[in-house]
Formats: sequence, structure tokens, C-alpha cells
Amino acid sequence: MFEVSNKMLITVAIAEDNSFALKACLDKLSQYTAYKVVLKAFNGKELIENFVQHNIDVILMDIQMPTMNGIEATKIISKLNPKIKIIMLTTFDDDENIFKAIMAGAAGYLLKEESAEILHRSIIETLTGGAPMSAGIAMRVLNLLRNPPAFGEFAKGEDFGLTKREIELLNHLKSGLSYEQIAANLYISYGTVRKHIENIYRKLQVNNKVSAVEMAVKNKLI
Repeated sequence: MFEVSNKMLITVAIAEDNSFALKACLDKLSQYTAYKVVLKAFNGKELIENFVQHNIDVILMDIQMPTMNGIEATKIISKLNPKIKIIMLTTFDDDENIFKAIMAGAAGYLLKEESAEILHRSIIETLTGGAPMSAGIAMRVLNLLRNPPAFGEFAKGEDFGLTKREIELLNHLKSGLSYEQIAANLYISYGTVRKHIENIYRKLQVNNKVSAVEMAVKNKLI
């Protein structure tokens, strides 16, 4: 079991393609003397190519990254070095990403909006055998365990690579709901709704919600 002492230096790697999010994470860690960031990678492939050169205790892993996403990188690193603890640090809190991250070997799942104190406590908890998760996610994990989803089956009939959650959001958009209302209905954050909408626009190659709904209806996605 990993033992954390007041004098111990915890080595951290961060995989994050967004420079602002990376800086925010570094700022949070800098509030504590316990951490030394030994590796910063901008995608999963870069992380995998370089992590063996360092003695890493914890990886803070984004999900949505170019070249190789965080879930794929987590799968590979968990097999190569299962002693490294991986915490997903992301704007996404939907069931599919939670399920896939856990199955890939993630030890924790936190939203990027969490405070420095929560991030610090979560890292310590992970290193001592815990599985920290942002508030609200734990109950959803229990529901996933009770009723294991078949996300691959959901995706088979979907065009444009839309996920089950993204189609759910499209249905809410079709009903004329605001982002705030969608967030409340789905028990997710406003920022998560915005991120999903951005991904929907990108996948459907549109730039507004009216066009997104029209494209989805035209292709019988909703």
C-alpha cells in the first residue's frame, strides 16, 4: 500500500491538450508542496511515448484529446504499469465516459471545475487505495453497476459518431430547452452541456442548434 507522509514528494503527469485547463491544473497543484509535475503531454500518444522515462505516481488524464483520447491511453498505461494511479480530470460527466473510464482502469473521476483542495484530497485518497469521484457521480456509478450498459450497441445505429448522451441532448434542444434547463434535467453541469453541444456541432458540421436539430431530424437520429 502506498503510504503518504508530510515529507513525501508525489510525482504527477498531466495529459491535457487545452493550455488554459493545463494551467488551471498546474495552479491548483502548486498550492501544495507535495507535488512535482514530471511530465506534461498534449495527447494520449505523447503521454505513452514518454511516461516510462519517469517515476510517476499519479496521472491526471483528460478524456477528449487529439491523436489518442484519455480512455485509450488509460487502457494502455493500466496494462503496462498498473501501479500508476490514473484520475480522469474532465468536463464530461456522462454515463458513457464514466463507464468506459472505469473499465479502462481509471482509479478516480473528477470534473475539472473541482477546487484545489478537492483535487489534493482526491490524489491522496487514490494513492491510499481509494476511488475518488466528483459529487453526484458515485450514485451514477452504482446505477451503472446494477444495470450495465451496452454502449457499443447504442452506437451501432448512430450516424456522425454521436453518442447516446449527445442524441439525448439533441432531443432536449428539439424541445426548445435552454442549456440551463438541459443541465438541470440531466443532472449535469452547464459547462458539460456546452461541451456536448460543441461536439455535436463539430460532428454534424453545423454552427447553431437550429441546424443541428434539422440535421438530426433529417437523418432520423431523433
